[in-house]
Amino acid sequence: MGYEGPLANRGEGEGPVREVGVAPFRIGATPVTNQQFAVFAKETGHLTYAEREGWSFVFHQLVTDPQAARGRVAGAEWWVAVDGASWRHPGGPGSDSGSKADHPVVHVDVADAEAYCAWAGGRLPSETEWERAARGGLDQAIYPWGDEHPAQSRTRRCTIWEGAFPDRHDRGPDGVGTSRVRSHAPNGYGVYQAVGNVWEWTASPWSVDGLVAEGERVRRGGSYLCHDSYCNRYRVAARDHSALLDSSGNVGFRVAVSRDSASL
Repeated sequence: MGYEGPLANRGEGEGPVREVGVAPFRIGATPVTNQQFAVFAKETGHLTYAEREGWSFVFHQLVTDPQAARGRVAGAEWWVAVDGASWRHPGGPGSDSGSKADHPVVHVDVADAEAYCAWAGGRLPSETEWERAARGGLDQAIYPWGDEHPAQSRTRRCTIWEGAFPDRHDRGPDGVGTSRVRSHAPNGYGVYQAVGNVWEWTASPWSVDGLVAEGERVRRGGSYLCHDSYCNRYRVAARDHSALLDSSGNVGFRVAVSRDSASL
């Protein structure tokens, strides 16, 4: 587990490379989709934090109604606080997750993800479990498929930013945002989109060098906004963190289950 090479983000606890034990487990082949989350919400009546608060953060090119924007994040102006944005309306008013049934659900905080996992008979994966699954059986490879940079591949390996971030996407407006959860080939364990597409919540508190940040969780995998010029975290060892209540249009999750669970 871990990485110490030239791509490492210093101070974020990627290294040292170390051996870590993990009990047998199973993990979702894909992040939880809009369709799956819709079934959960219908059966339980669950309202996400974004729905209760009435707004969430949306990438600026995905805002569907500029009149719903209430402000931008200082220093990261591509993030817009949008009234009405939620998992049901990922771009705000006028958008509909129903048209993206097989895309990962977004605008969910940790409690929302944990509620879904409990309903499904599972839990969020630990950071160690997530990295084990994302590696796909490859020892110390940078990406789930090996060491080849996505830009060097003849086939599209993952959903990340292609162009000059944050304004020009080389795939055009239709290329911005999430993609279907099985858009790219799985890794050696059958895990799809372990990097890119959406950040994924884990059950692990954020810590570096043994110092734990209260109220923050580790996120893994990067998202459709990752780009070498800004965020090269679409690597299996890369780490990031966010507050428990954070909700945005590029964070989702997948479900894990312990081997001895009755759900298996």
